[in-house]
Amino acid sequence: MGLHLKKLIMTILVLFVIVTLSAISRAEEQTQQKPEESKVTGEIGLSALSAYIWRGQELTRHSVVVQTAVTVSYSGFALNAWGNLDTRPYATDDSKYASQHTETDYTLSYSQKFGILQITPGYIYYALEAPYSGASDPLDSQEIFLTLGLDTILQPTLTTYKEIDHYHQWYFLLGISHTFEFNKIVSLKLAASASYLLSTDEMTYAKYDSDSLATTDKFNNFHDGMVTVSLPLTVYKTLTVTPTLSYVFPLSDDARYEMRARSVQGATVPSDKDSDYIYGGLTLSYTF
Repeated sequence: MGLHLKKLIMTILVLFVIVTLSAISRAEEQTQQKPEESKVTGEIGLSALSAYIWRGQELTRHSVVVQTAVTVSYSGFALNAWGNLDTRPYATDDSKYASQHTETDYTLSYSQKFGILQITPGYIYYALEAPYSGASDPLDSQEIFLTLGLDTILQPTLTTYKEIDHYHQWYFLLGISHTFEFNKIVSLKLAASASYLLSTDEMTYAKYDSDSLATTDKFNNFHDGMVTVSLPLTVYKTLTVTPTLSYVFPLSDDARYEMRARSVQGATVPSDKDSDYIYGGLTLSYTF
C-alpha cells in the first residue's frame, strides 16, 4: 500500500472517530432526560490459564500464565491495565527459565449508547517484554480501535483495530455471545468470534506459503476463529469465579500457514507446528 493511501486511510479513520465523538456530544446536549448521577466503578480480575493465545498466535506453551486486569470507569470513560506472567517460559532445548512478565497493556476508551447501539472508540498501548530472561524485548505496539455493539439477541459486536506503530495491519473482529442464567449463582456463557487480518506491511505481517515460510506478499484473508464456553459462578454479589475453556482455529489456509509459523512450538519444519489450540483456566473477578 502506497504512503499516500496509508495517510488517506489514517486521516479517514481519525476523522471518523472525531465525527463519532462529536455526534455523541451533540446527542448528550439534545437529550431532555435528566442524566443519571455518574459514579466511579471498577473491576479487578485475576486469571490462571493453560496458555496465552492472542489473535491466533501461540505466545506460550506448556506453561500456566497468570493474567491480571484492573479497570476503572467513570461517566462512559474507562481505563484498563492488563498484564501477563509466563510461569514457565517455553524452550526448544533443555534450557529452563524463570517466570517472566511478558506484557502490559493499557487501554483508554469511551462508550456511549444510542438506543440498542453502543459505540466505543479507544486506544491501546502494548508494552512488550522478552519471552524469557536474556532475550531481546519486542518493539512495543499501539492501536486505535472502534467497537460497535448491539444490545439485542446474541449481543453482536464488530471491532476494527488499526496498528499505528510498528506492526502495520488492520484487524477486524466480529463477536457474538449469549448467557443462560440458571439461577442467581450459576450461569452458562457461550461466545464465538471470527476475524479478518489485512496487513499493510509484508515485513511485519507477511503472507506465508504452504510450508509456513514468509513470502513477499502481505497477509489479506480471514484469520482466526474462537469458541469459548464459560461458567460464571457468583459466590458473592461482587465476587465471581469463572471456569473457562476456549478453542482457537484458523479460518483460512493462509491463516493456518501463518499461525503455524508464529507458533512458539519447537519444530524443525515450520509446517509441522500446531495451528489450532485448546486452552482454559479460572478467572476470579471483583467489581466495585
